[in-house]
Amino acid sequence: MRSSIAAGTRPRLGPSARALLAAMLLVAPALIMAGGARAADDLILKVGTDQKLETLNPWASVTVADYEIFQIQYEMLVGFDNNLQPTPAFADRWTENATKTVHTFHIREGLKWSDGQPATCEDARYTYQLIIDAAASNLGALGSGYLDPYLLNAGVKTVACSDGGSLVVTTDFPTTLLLQAYVPILPKHIWSKYTLDQIGNSEATGYFVNNPPVVGSGPYVVVEWKSGEFIRMARNPNYWGKPGVPKEIIFQQFSGADTMVQALKSGELDYVRGTGADQFDALKKEPNIATSEGFSNGYTYLSMNTRGNTGGYNASTSALADQKFRDAIGFAIDRQALVDKVLNGHGVPGTTHIPPYQAKWHVEPARPRTFNIAEANSRLDAAGYAKNADGKRLDKEGKVITLRLTWPDSEDHSADAQFIAGWFQQIGIGVDAFVTEEGKLYEDLAGPESGGKANWDLYIWGWTGDPDPMSLLSFFTTDQIKPAINDSFYSNPRYDELFKLQQRATDETQRRTYIAEMQQLFYDAAAYQILYYDSELHAYRTDKFAGWVNQPPQNGTPLFGYGYSGYMALTDAKATPTPGPTVAVATAPASGAPATPTPTQAPSGNTSGGLSTPVLIGGLVVIVVLVGGFVLLRRRGGASQEDECAPAARPRRGRAADPSSRWASGISLDGSRRRG
Repeated sequence: MRSSIAAGTRPRLGPSARALLAAMLLVAPALIMAGGARAADDLILKVGTDQKLETLNPWASVTVADYEIFQIQYEMLVGFDNNLQPTPAFADRWTENATKTVHTFHIREGLKWSDGQPATCEDARYTYQLIIDAAASNLGALGSGYLDPYLLNAGVKTVACSDGGSLVVTTDFPTTLLLQAYVPILPKHIWSKYTLDQIGNSEATGYFVNNPPVVGSGPYVVVEWKSGEFIRMARNPNYWGKPGVPKEIIFQQFSGADTMVQALKSGELDYVRGTGADQFDALKKEPNIATSEGFSNGYTYLSMNTRGNTGGYNASTSALADQKFRDAIGFAIDRQALVDKVLNGHGVPGTTHIPPYQAKWHVEPARPRTFNIAEANSRLDAAGYAKNADGKRLDKEGKVITLRLTWPDSEDHSADAQFIAGWFQQIGIGVDAFVTEEGKLYEDLAGPESGGKANWDLYIWGWTGDPDPMSLLSFFTTDQIKPAINDSFYSNPRYDELFKLQQRATDETQRRTYIAEMQQLFYDAAAYQILYYDSELHAYRTDKFAGWVNQPPQNGTPLFGYGYSGYMALTDAKATPTPGPTVAVATAPASGAPATPTPTQAPSGNTSGGLSTPVLIGGLVVIVVLVGGFVLLRRRGGASQEDECAPAARPRRGRAADPSSRWASGISLDGSRRRG
């Protein structure tokens, strides 16, 4: 709260006024205590997610929830502050040589793991060496393979500890990417007991499940875990920084957004990530609840099996291997309608695989595919996909084209599928749409290079990116087909060449030129149809915790960002006389426009902080009357914390919603679905 009295001036009070004010100051603490004060150390933050809580092994991490857990309990070498700038973490400072090929990270002195063991440079060296060793082994990568590229794409060659306790990393080429490396530093005295296979292969005998209590160096560590239900974290007694206000953090898994939102409304949860669009809009009217809309740093896409049904691939038709066919059906997708009718406007139509959120790197395609059924039909005709007497399209072998469209049970894309099926029907293409259990879908997507059968046609899922575009670019290089990350099987020598060029570019303008060409190449190939850049829809209560701060401030969300700054900013709402920091509202840019947030203020919600017992209310009324007779202060309420921007995020799939049965017509298009 801020007084309207100008800075540097004070109201003059007479003797009577001063006496009354002194009496007020004596009475106020007693009234506050009478108002049901709680112990200062009993606050538990309860966070809801509809993603599966199935691993504590960072190498197995895939979803947003997985990353959220490991980034709280393990420090990275370099962290991210609230503005997404590099900040000291396991290392407290760093330097590089003139050629940017030798990078020295001074490890914070006096660090300890949560079990009391010293945390040193050797732990950092061991962790980075794990990735180097895995890349050189028959495994090729550890676990999901999502963390390894942070080092491998930066050209890391060797890691060693200097006499002074600093980690020295050498790279094959000049790079600044190491400051973006999202690799948790692990305790060597715990992990070195296991082989690479036991760490990275869930099928290995003696696979390291990493049961709690987990040994970490971050502010909280997992002390209890029930797979598929909840994860409980407690303060790390040996954390190097100031302890967070929550004594514990509990992440609870929900089967869908409906029950999760009800738990938020009833006070059983303090924060939820991933409401439906209708639910999000309705929550804006709820007392003691604030909403935050983050403009997407990722996208939802329709992927196509670009290898068709040849060479060990098992798509239902050869047509999918034809770029002209894939390009043509892209004209039969109304992306704006999906945003309007599935997302209730909470998103932007998609184009390239670098989202507009990354305004520095996003470039709109030179030849965009716009919704035009006549154009789609014309292109299919020209490409040789004729219709039979029943108006159904035939592939080059004369087979009726019916495309199998699926999505993981960790998300609900039934509404997207219903629209797409309707549009494809207008161009003579059938759609058999259904949901697939997430684990089975991973198996189905894998191609022969990964020991799979690529038994699919189309699927809908999502990727989330980093502040730097490296990860979103890397998914589509040819060498990512074998680890089944590039599961559209897109391969282009020029794209691979450009990836290496931008990887090594230290001049930002030159790098932007390479990345622009990569976007155009991938867009033209139509391996993906980017459906939309969907907003992150979060909501939280304001009557238990205050201090909710978005990361970054004008285009983020309080939690599920980079690192743990949002958790450490929280304060006790009952001990805080003012609401949490005002969060700017930014308008999501139109398709292709840079994400340039414009701060504004919205009306505040309940800012009482929860001090509402009859004794307290009565006492405060008396105090206000007394003070009001002598000093008139105008108070400005806090703004509701809404954003139409993007959360900072990492490259991985996922966000759960209600697992649905096989798709059928008549599905409610309420937009209650979202991904990682």
